[in-house]
Amino acid sequence: MKAFSTLLCSILFISFLSSCSEKSEQVAVKSFSYEWELVDSLDLEFLGNPMLSDVNKDGTAFLFFDYPSQEIITTDAIGNIKHSFSKGEDTPDSYGFMLERPGFYGEDQLAIYGRNGLLLFDLDGNMQKKIPHPESLGASGSNTEIGKSTESVRLKGKDYLLPKSVRPRNSYPGEQKFYDTYRALELVDIETGAMTELIPFEEGSQFLNGKGYIQSDYTPALEALNDKLFFVHGGDPQLYVYQLNANGARLDTVIHLEIPSFIIPEGRERAEFQQGHVEINEGNASIRNIHMLDNLLLLDYYSGMDPKKSVEAEGLWKQGKEEEAKAMYRKLEDEIPKGTLVYKLADLSYVGNVPPPAKTGGRSYASGGGYAWFQKLPDPDVEEDFLRIYKMKLIAK
Repeated sequence: MKAFSTLLCSILFISFLSSCSEKSEQVAVKSFSYEWELVDSLDLEFLGNPMLSDVNKDGTAFLFFDYPSQEIITTDAIGNIKHSFSKGEDTPDSYGFMLERPGFYGEDQLAIYGRNGLLLFDLDGNMQKKIPHPESLGASGSNTEIGKSTESVRLKGKDYLLPKSVRPRNSYPGEQKFYDTYRALELVDIETGAMTELIPFEEGSQFLNGKGYIQSDYTPALEALNDKLFFVHGGDPQLYVYQLNANGARLDTVIHLEIPSFIIPEGRERAEFQQGHVEINEGNASIRNIHMLDNLLLLDYYSGMDPKKSVEAEGLWKQGKEEEAKAMYRKLEDEIPKGTLVYKLADLSYVGNVPPPAKTGGRSYASGGGYAWFQKLPDPDVEEDFLRIYKMKLIAK
């Protein structure tokens, strides 16, 4: 089963509540009023399996993480490697198991969130600050998405980070207490190191229906601009808009998303869950990331693999028919609707549903400098010693 799970992941790789207003949006499947246009590309020459983690706000610096070597790499806008370091060893400046992919913090620092805490490094890998977790951690895991890293926000001239919350809260997903006390994010004051937990499962959330859910069902997707936070709990297709301040967040607006063939996680009986066990299924439906480009808000979605069909592929694997299982999974993956919902930032009105660009496999992407940055799928027939990144612009048809 472990081997099958590895196969599945490799194939799929590819509070402060107040009154709020609600807006319902009907998302038309064939409403393609925008499309991606290729502007340029860059090549990272690196032997390994690097993934684009972040792009700085000006689009002039790129951050990659290579899982096999644990190398953290920064480049310029044409792919030249400028800095590279690894902190995988058992040293005082090690971040431990990585809970989120590295992100840029300001112009010349990186934020890395791991089991050893939230650490800030300069681009050469010298630790600048280490902020411990507010509670001792239990079991933990992480989802891996291109372009998804630790977020930052500036409130009234002061810098904060917004990593996901990993506090155990003396509970686990088999208990009601877990869902009542759950908070998705930490608002981290860089100066003091204080962490304030934010974003519960709001009233009406899919995750308050009495069932149990695995971590990848509710992995946060977010983007912050000034004092406004745009947020989705992974597989629950509702966009929450909060007003942020140094003490917490106030819910302002909820938009119900109707996404093509989106398979909302059904949940399981809570008796099936065990304390200390974390499960992640990268085939689950989710809003994977949220971006802002110009005056538009982009929601990167993945509609999810049909559980019944995935059981059929698993059966082939158990029968020793590995090649048939791989072929079936690839076919299922190709059939899953993926794309980007587009809204106007000014009034959150819906303006389009954009399919992913060719040669990217419908995978997630990064944004920066007014552009989106997609990883090109590797050529399966040629061993490549570089990673190509497409610079794309969203244009109206």
